[in-house]
Amino acid sequence: MSWLGVALLLCAASPSQEGTRQAVHRAVDDLKGSTTTSANALGRLARKTAGIGGVNGVFTRYVAYGSDQLPWLRGALGGSTALAETAAQVGNADMELAILRVAGPRLQAASFGNILLAVWVDFLNLADTVLDNCPFYSVERLLVDMKRVQQLVVPSMAALASQDPERVEAAATAMPELMGQLTDEFGALRNGVRRAAEGYQRSMVAAQIVEMITMISAMKMSFSQMPPPPGASVAVGAGALVMESGGVMLGPRIVVSAEWMETVRRLVQAGVITLPVASAALRINAGRLMMAQTGGDLPKGVRDALGDGPEVRGMHETGKAGAGMAEAPRHHVLPQEYRAWFEQRGFKGPMDIDQFCVRMERAQHEAIHGGGDWRLGRTWPEEWNQNVMSELRTIESNKGRMLTPSEILGVVADEMRSYKIPMNFIPGRKG
Repeated sequence: MSWLGVALLLCAASPSQEGTRQAVHRAVDDLKGSTTTSANALGRLARKTAGIGGVNGVFTRYVAYGSDQLPWLRGALGGSTALAETAAQVGNADMELAILRVAGPRLQAASFGNILLAVWVDFLNLADTVLDNCPFYSVERLLVDMKRVQQLVVPSMAALASQDPERVEAAATAMPELMGQLTDEFGALRNGVRRAAEGYQRSMVAAQIVEMITMISAMKMSFSQMPPPPGASVAVGAGALVMESGGVMLGPRIVVSAEWMETVRRLVQAGVITLPVASAALRINAGRLMMAQTGGDLPKGVRDALGDGPEVRGMHETGKAGAGMAEAPRHHVLPQEYRAWFEQRGFKGPMDIDQFCVRMERAQHEAIHGGGDWRLGRTWPEEWNQNVMSELRTIESNKGRMLTPSEILGVVADEMRSYKIPMNFIPGRKG
């Protein structure tokens, strides 16, 4: 199963914050394993002096490109873990869920980044195999092939590496189509090698190479049909979506298990992952049958199973187009002018105060800051910044120590409820 794999099956066993938090930890552990697998493969290729490490090192830049993705992938996973651990200690259910949602874009970026990196490693392994075993395939042609594939991979990988929620969602939703293109490229390169081998009357070698490349490929899911699980009944000629005890079916073909669909549905409804991203994961899971389809082409039953509806769509509206109006102000619930104070208490990296912003109507934003003139607003005791900082400093003084991030967010949660500010965080901007 692609995307978050088996970890996703476990991550929404309970709709509670505890279940969602455990989901993040399990998903991170699963993705760490995928990252390690790719890192080991890249390390092996980097140490080679023949094959991809030969021919005067002209292919080593492609191995280096893969290795360059590892730091941000590990950082995204580390950030997700840090956020989940903070959420566990905050002591406020609404704030806990809000923090877990902050981890969502990192988790999504790492999930799809791992898929893309595994596919890139496939192409590196293919190139290495060709260089080691197929002198009849032109090195110049292989260089052109690899450059063309890299040009397909780079824009999406860069968007995922940014970990910006909107860029991540755009890259993730485009991933099924990209996977279709990469699958075609992989198949074309593989078939080109086979034809070249057969042209030199080495059909046995060609067959062995093609078999080996197919077996090692992370994209083999796109080449083959998925067999039905044991005990599942396949209703030939069924409609667009049929729910059976064994799974969810599109037409006569099992796509994913009903348990997986329920897991993703719960994560969508919790706001940890978005509906478009869940749909993209489903298409990649389903293989070539749905690989090139767009969001609107998903059968209605599938969208219903994922939790599609006005409430879910409204939860994830972003940007001017999504809101249908000029972009609203982004309010830092942890006051920007006290950035250094918060940094001393652990708000750095994934916990940077810029991660804890909310989009508000301009009038409401001005009201909580005491009106249009921020200087006059600062003299009002109930102004947001003054009130929050006064409360935090009083509690810290009573405790006789610095507050932890989870303690600070717990206090802020109470203030947000008092000011009727929704706990739906988006990244803000420094300054």
